[in-house]
This record gives sequence, C-alpha cells and structure tokens, in this order.
Amino acid sequence: MKEQQGSNRISPSIIAAISAAVIAVAGGVAFFASKPDDKNISSNPPNNPPTSIPVPVEPQPPTTPNQFSVERNAEVFWLQDTGTGFKLVPQTVQVKALGNSPNQVLEGAFQQLLAGPTENTESTTIPQGTKLLGVKSASDGIHVNLSQEFTSGGGSSSMMGRVGQVVYTATALDKNAKVYIEVDGKPLEVLGGEGLELEQPLTRESFDKNYPL
Repeated sequence: MKEQQGSNRISPSIIAAISAAVIAVAGGVAFFASKPDDKNISSNPPNNPPTSIPVPVEPQPPTTPNQFSVERNAEVFWLQDTGTGFKLVPQTVQVKALGNSPNQVLEGAFQQLLAGPTENTESTTIPQGTKLLGVKSASDGIHVNLSQEFTSGGGSSSMMGRVGQVVYTATALDKNAKVYIEVDGKPLEVLGGEGLELEQPLTRESFDKNYPL
C-alpha cells in the first residue's frame, strides 16, 4: 500500500518547472498586451508648417512728385536795336528747380532763351533750331554745350550778338563767372564764315571789350 501511495505523488521538481512555465507564459501575455499597435504608430512625424512671426514694417512718409521743386527767378538776355547798334537787355523769367540747384536754374533759362523772345521789342540772333545739349556750373566756370545750328547763318554782328546772349544769360547768377561755349561737345574757337575768333573762357568784361555790339 505504501508503495502505491508513493507512486501517486508529484515530484517537487516537476511542480517547480510547471510554475516557471506558467510565470513565463503570463509574462509574455502581459508584454504583448502592453505593446502598442504598430498600425497606430506613424513613421513620420506630423508635417506641421513652421509658424512665421510677422516683422513689423515701419511706415514710410508719402512722397510727393517734385516735392522740392520751387519757382526760381532767372534772367535771359535779348538784343535791342538802339538805332546805331544793339544792346543786351535782360528779361526776368520763372524757372523750376530742385532746391537751390544752379544747373537747373541755368538749364531753364537757356531753354527759354533758345525758344525765342516773347515781346516784339526784343530780338535774338541765335538761329532757330539751336538746342541745348548741356549746361553745367563747375569750379572753373560755366560750360554751355549747344548744337551745331548755333554756328549757322549771319554776319559778324549776328555772331557777336548771339555770343553775348549766351555769355550774359550764363552769368545771370554770377556776373563774374567765366563761360565756356561748346558746340557738339567741342570748344567753339571760330564762329561763322567770317571767322569770328573766340578767346575762351569768356566773361562779361572780356565780351564788352573785345566784341562791341
């Protein structure tokens, strides 16, 4: 009887092995239960665009065309018949210029000079069609560049008259300034078919002395 009872007993080593197996299985189930579903995991993070921070722009004051343009007085010179000759007479004209720019004042004056007189008592010997190619007040004097038409037509009196108009108009802002007359960008040395020689630079004083009207 004792031998039969002994054979029905379970060995402690078998119980320990079964317990270890149960624990291992339970641990595996717990691991897989706690692991998140791969389908819910995105390999790429959400594509959220970067937030742009607006930079404040400082307001600019409105600009007005020609906001510094002002009316300036200038003088142009015409020829007036005295009965025995001619004399240079001034006419005050209004020209537009930016600030106190002497070049723009001179340019406006010459544009009106080349357009011709507006009164019947005045005349000009500057040929019609003469164009102003440039005028500049520099440290050495005033440079006036005229088109080729300036040299055409007329005798010596006509030539001296037109030179005087240019010299006096150019020196309206500074009566002692020196004047350089150019034609198509080249210094004018001889004027007209009669060969009126010009000693440049010219001033009002040198013109009155060497080229009497």
